Amino acid sequence: MNGGIQAEGLVKQYGSVRALDGLDLHAPEGQVLGLLGPNGAGKSTLVRILATLLRPDSGHARVCGFDVVREAQAVRRVVGLAGQYAAVDEYLTARENLNIFGLLARMGPAAARARGEELIERFDLTRAADRPVRTYSGGMRRRLDLGVALMAHPRVLFLDEPTTGLDPRGRAEVWRALGDLVKEGTTALVTTQYLEEADQFADLIVVIDHGREIATGKPSELKDQVGGDHLDVAVRYATDLAPALAALAAAGLPEPQADEDTLSVTAVLPGGAGRMADVIRELDACGVEVADLTVRRPTLDDVFFALTRKADEHGHD
Repeated sequence: MNGGIQAEGLVKQYGSVRALDGLDLHAPEGQVLGLLGPNGAGKSTLVRILATLLRPDSGHARVCGFDVVREAQAVRRVVGLAGQYAAVDEYLTARENLNIFGLLARMGPAAARARGEELIERFDLTRAADRPVRTYSGGMRRRLDLGVALMAHPRVLFLDEPTTGLDPRGRAEVWRALGDLVKEGTTALVTTQYLEEADQFADLIVVIDHGREIATGKPSELKDQVGGDHLDVAVRYATDLAPALAALAAAGLPEPQADEDTLSVTAVLPGGAGRMADVIRELDACGVEVADLTVRRPTLDDVFFALTRKADEHGHD
């Protein structure tokens, strides 16, 4: 049986707001699909529909071959869900939390205890297993939340921003645990705001905006869509941003973008480093005081901003 996820033409509307607007999606079995999009793009709505917590207004979706509306009970037997915030009881221990969720999943008491011990060891919680969860770090709580989502041996795991609020170490712990699961055949759909995480860990990425899929591909394929090297120009003063934008445009660089927070201007650099002489000449002519010039390969951040900017420019009915 297919262990992946398929969605076709999903629509979900809240009053005048269309959270999903004919969304299509395919997540192959045994892979990590990274779901990216700006706030309000429809990511959490999609996860809730696939996990049978919401019904779509129209369209179809299947998880492991089961229809999420007509066969919701079958879907619930094969999926695990970890939302943006840990669902565990902070006044109970890890063992107690896992046991309760095992019983809720209709596992027998002995099976629930055995599975709980297995997950405590898997997620490196043995030394803290009998401490109240309120004493745990953010990374430990997240690992326990993953354990809870895995109690019933799900074939598909939905993770809605699983590393939000965690420090780099905690984020690395969560992704390491997820990587181990996928190696064992679990299919994972992960929403994240950390684009470098999706770049590093996702096998396939879907970018959505205004409830629609606007790009799908491997991270390397999406980067190729942006095209060419990127030039970052860091300036010393905020007053240099406008002249720097003008200089890059005069040098023939398409659609330069300014960032006031980092005092920098970025643009695609057609022709690579060979165009640098033109850029430097124009910056000098505009009187820009440059702090640093960097030529780099495009990142997933560049892809994300380029795609969502294009979607906004085209508009949506």
